[in-house]
Amino acid sequence: MTAYKTLVKWGKESIEIEMDPSQGVDGLKQTLQARTGVPKDRMKIMPKSKGLWKGVLKDTQDLTALNLTGISPPIQMLMMGSATLPVEPVKKTVFLEDLPPEEAAKMVEPSGLVNLGNTCYLNSVTQCLRVIPQLRDGLKSYTPSSSNGASQQGQMHALLLKSLLSTMDSLDKSPNAISPNNLVMSTKMSFPQMAQTGPGGAPMQQDAEEFIPVGDPTLRAAFGGAKPSGEHLDGADNVIDAVFGLKMEETLTCDELTTTTTDKDDAMDTDANALVEPAVVSYDLHRKLVCNIQGGSDASSQVNITHIGEGIQLSLTGKLEKYSDALGRNAQWTRSQKIARLPPCLVVQFGRFYWKATPDSQDHAGVKCKVMKPVGFQSVFDVYEFCNDKVRKVLKVARDKALAEEEDRVAKKLRGEDVEDDKKEDAKMEEDDEEAAALQAALAMSVEPEQAPVGPGLPHEFQGLYELFAVVTHKGRDADGGHYMGWVKADNTASNGSDKKREKIADSEEDNDDWFVFDDDEVSPCKTEDILKLKGGGDWHMSYLNFYRAKK
Repeated sequence: MTAYKTLVKWGKESIEIEMDPSQGVDGLKQTLQARTGVPKDRMKIMPKSKGLWKGVLKDTQDLTALNLTGISPPIQMLMMGSATLPVEPVKKTVFLEDLPPEEAAKMVEPSGLVNLGNTCYLNSVTQCLRVIPQLRDGLKSYTPSSSNGASQQGQMHALLLKSLLSTMDSLDKSPNAISPNNLVMSTKMSFPQMAQTGPGGAPMQQDAEEFIPVGDPTLRAAFGGAKPSGEHLDGADNVIDAVFGLKMEETLTCDELTTTTTDKDDAMDTDANALVEPAVVSYDLHRKLVCNIQGGSDASSQVNITHIGEGIQLSLTGKLEKYSDALGRNAQWTRSQKIARLPPCLVVQFGRFYWKATPDSQDHAGVKCKVMKPVGFQSVFDVYEFCNDKVRKVLKVARDKALAEEEDRVAKKLRGEDVEDDKKEDAKMEEDDEEAAALQAALAMSVEPEQAPVGPGLPHEFQGLYELFAVVTHKGRDADGGHYMGWVKADNTASNGSDKKREKIADSEEDNDDWFVFDDDEVSPCKTEDILKLKGGGDWHMSYLNFYRAKK
């Protein structure tokens, strides 16, 4: 039987239903009782549309005898009665345990990874790599190269990357902790050093830095068949170089001689009889920055490193002995490195571990030590001072534009103008006239000189700012032991352009965003202020690997 769209007026409410005449008056009242909570025996239903019954609807009325097709929809009725029964929800309640696993995983905290015997190094790094979309896209497109695809090593690499991607996908789909059996097995098969056991036969703890693809060269080679997408390629032949690759410009200058320069004034001041040694400039591809800490190889250094910027600057400069053509002998040179190309994701390794010689010991084998001193960092890292002049010139254009906009906003605020109203008005104008906005952008691009890109996959008008999104920490004083944990920034609407007011860390303008800490299979929420306490200086967890992404 055909159902008719019906509008029932009940007090101030208008209820839309589908009336099936074949179900009779009792079926109509049952539907209204479920929607309003008015008992059937207390309902009084009267017609509003012409062609229906007269007066109050009786239980004996035959609805199929009415000429409902001749009434223009919707059929209108009037109902009277007081609600005394609970109302059934319009949308059925679905419990978490009734959802499919992949849907339930989206409703709860992220899933952890089971520790299979000192595999916390692998678990922590996997949780951090999991949230890098460019890396996962590269893993999906992985195809073994023809040169080593048939070799045993190539097959092991393919199995490793397939297991890594499968583990990440399983974490997305499961609300419970995952056991990374295949990933651990393929890792130990590909890299036998990670299968080492202790005197009691238990697996030995490994260095987390050796498991990230930017660290160990052999592991990085496993990603040779993982290709980046076109927008992230920019000359890179694998996804690791495209996502993490840093083009470094190294300049060597001889300390004992005058170095040639392109500055004419300086050239005129140079003694014509003085020996001149040209500066040696070379380029190399790095996949991470290192934050040196006083201690270890820098034990003789008098620099007291307290911040990540100071440690990185220390690692980019130094002294070395090198042959001088002008002197005809070895001389002292100064090494200085600058960034010539920036990546979408930046990895910073803290120099927590170093090898200490033990000449007085019986075996003279040396010992691996850990630097415990605190080194601070912020949630936003500015790389401008570490770039070469060419990259700085490009970054300065966007930075000057952002500074001018901020100064204009402050000036309006001081004049008492409502900055928020201006923002809302600008947004409204953009929504009302998208074509005009597109035309204005096109004109601006045609007027302003096009800036050369400073790296692949970077956002428009990139200012050289990176936001912290993941951290691997180490706890314990033993460099060959201890415990690794992963800390990953949560995906929240406030950080994605929402109008929701973001929480700030006390006495600062830094956003106190949501994070998750992954202690193997145990996952707990935390905040940015908890992450900034991971600077070291005690027996608590201290940052070892910081993961940054280009800030939009």
